[in-house]
Amino acid sequence: MMEHISEHQSGELQEQGSSKAEQYQLLAEQLGSVFENESDFIANMANFSALIYHSLADLNWAGFYILRGDALILGPFQGQPACVRIPLGKGVCGTSAQRWETIRVDDVHQFPGHIACDSASQSEIVIPIIKEERLVGVLDLDSPILKRFDADDAAGLEALISIFMSLTIIPQQSTNAL
Repeated sequence: MMEHISEHQSGELQEQGSSKAEQYQLLAEQLGSVFENESDFIANMANFSALIYHSLADLNWAGFYILRGDALILGPFQGQPACVRIPLGKGVCGTSAQRWETIRVDDVHQFPGHIACDSASQSEIVIPIIKEERLVGVLDLDSPILKRFDADDAAGLEALISIFMSLTIIPQQSTNAL
């Protein structure tokens, strides 16, 4: 099992001088190790958000929202307290969930209907979590840096979500058809 990442290691993957693809490959290996003997949905979301938050540079929030009915409900996360309930189609998270597509926002203040949970956030990326043709929720990352996320981040995070979904048992009540 992976050891805890200390505070001084935060953002270590970004500082190694390797490409983002290599950094996300290393994260994929670490994520596989974390999930090796655990398939619980909540436990794996908690460790996933902690790994991302402490491994990627320039994040001020990393976590999950879980679909319940017609809203996303706050799940495990790292960062400041967050909005608890987000309606589908509202904000970056709700829009990503409604469209079933990854959304990158270079400047959250330019996104129509952005929901400001943390005034320090400047950019955001949201990846929908889909299993067996059902939306489960979204992974949401915020940064205090404008234009923090690019296509490499989207591809890397989508690959990590695939690992998460392949190694995690999703409770039936956590899936909703749209």
